Amino acid sequence: MSGQSGKPGPLVCVVGARPNYMKMAPLVQAFARRPALPPVVLVHTGQHYDAAMKERLFADLALPLPDVDLEVGSGTHAVQTAEIMRRFEPVLDERRPSFVIVVGDVNSTLACSLVASKKGIAVAHVEAGLRSYDRAMPEELNRLVTDQLADVLYTTERGAGRNLAREGVAAERIVFVGNVMIDSLAAHRGAAVPAAAILRGAGLPVPPAQPGYGVVTLHRPSNVDERAALVACLTALAEVAERLPLVWPMHPRTRSSIDRFGLSSMLEGPRFNVLPPQGYLEMLGLMQDARLVMTDSGGVQEETTALAVPCLTMRANTERPITVEQGTNLLVGCDRAAIRAAVDDVLATGGKRGRVPELWDGHAADRIAVDLEGRLARPGVPADGVPA
Repeated sequence: MSGQSGKPGPLVCVVGARPNYMKMAPLVQAFARRPALPPVVLVHTGQHYDAAMKERLFADLALPLPDVDLEVGSGTHAVQTAEIMRRFEPVLDERRPSFVIVVGDVNSTLACSLVASKKGIAVAHVEAGLRSYDRAMPEELNRLVTDQLADVLYTTERGAGRNLAREGVAAERIVFVGNVMIDSLAAHRGAAVPAAAILRGAGLPVPPAQPGYGVVTLHRPSNVDERAALVACLTALAEVAERLPLVWPMHPRTRSSIDRFGLSSMLEGPRFNVLPPQGYLEMLGLMQDARLVMTDSGGVQEETTALAVPCLTMRANTERPITVEQGTNLLVGCDRAAIRAAVDDVLATGGKRGRVPELWDGHAADRIAVDLEGRLARPGVPADGVPA
């Protein structure tokens, strides 16, 4: 075992859902560039379990296939979290890692942090300290608990560090490194699939350069799980589609809700161009060529800021306030008047452009690798991550 050889145990890197892939890929690559760091063991919990899409995204991002796949699948939050914990514990017993690296705010992030912490194994949380202050969001609870458990907290923006300090996290545990999501964007932007090729391949018309098109992503339970909320969102989107063609790679959850509530007729007409879920390079191409993006995704708020594409976030709050304060993001909820005014501005002036935030420069993963290497080299860090 690693502890018996005196060498640090491996870095167990956890992914569970699509947004995790974009954050973990640059980390795995940065760790490999530093031979003093232990090897990586990549664990996929199977929280999102579309096998074809998983393989496509891994290939797009040059992320190696997982060493361990827990194949957890779907379930309620409690069932899924518990099953991840049950299946993850034997992995730690076998691998005896020096660190468990978790990213983002999905159930896998919380579940694996809990197991590692209870076993005395160091946890590093990448994208720590983000807060929406909305505890109705399951992701907010995952963020809060993970940040209290983590030994090292890597932040994407300085405001996240202030959040953690207010919550009593010691300063030496907080490291401002920038945004690994933007590392992936910077590395793959040149390989993005052009929007025209995606639409032609799907047998859909390519909108004219003027007015161009908008992109929609919508999947959060607060927007799609209740009929009234989904009707409000679809009504607002239909009004936009009368003025700007909308390209909508539709999340399976959203498609299921539209079908269940009998709302398919609200998507009829040539202005909605509905696509199946897309790969990373396709989504990147759709976003970077768009006039605007309408979303309820946290990661898309960051990506559009980095791409300088106006973003209308169909939520009442965001855990990524820097995208509003400095970037291209505007919170509009499903308020038709607010959406109408924002679209007016985009079509008339080009909309909000903003600037790229500090350290969103494509090198966040390298800074994390350097910091981890230094921590593992310090006296007092157990070789196998388990206290004596």
